[in-house]
Amino acid sequence: MIDFLHRIDLAIFYFFNHTLSSGALDKFFTHITEVKSWTIAYIILIGILLTKGGRRGRIAVVGIALLIAVVDMTGHRILKEIFERARPCNALPDVLTPAGARGTFSFPSNHALNNFAAATYFYLLYPNLKWALFISAALVALSRVYLGLHYPSDIIAGAAIGSAFGYGFAWAHRRLERTLDERRNDA
Repeated sequence: MIDFLHRIDLAIFYFFNHTLSSGALDKFFTHITEVKSWTIAYIILIGILLTKGGRRGRIAVVGIALLIAVVDMTGHRILKEIFERARPCNALPDVLTPAGARGTFSFPSNHALNNFAAATYFYLLYPNLKWALFISAALVALSRVYLGLHYPSDIIAGAAIGSAFGYGFAWAHRRLERTLDERRNDA
């Protein structure tokens, strides 16, 4: 069974990494995979949340900062160190790497962890944004496979774990809002 799943993982990996390979997609995915490419969007989002989002927005700014810190460290310092799975660009001889090879471990994808955690968190607080949030998260996650940096299973695991963390943080956020409302009503 494990061999069967590994073959599927490789087949999907090579579809994105080889079959879909093109100069235009190389540029597109290299651009969207870089965190610094999203800096302006992050600054605008934080500004809107702080100035127009009211109490929910201010809590969301703190919540997303804590969420990303926890999720990123969980992926990088705990899960990757436990599984020590080599990246496809370091394990397979014929991987296309338009953004260059990376030396850290592969499982799970921190890009998928972080982006799906954020998408789930914000979706549960602001449901009208679901399409933009999840399409963005999926494209960033997919970029990692296309660029030869992760296997599809790394992305799926990262998305699932990240979504679970996002759900948990959104639950805590809502609980905090209820507690604050109760205190205000009791005063």
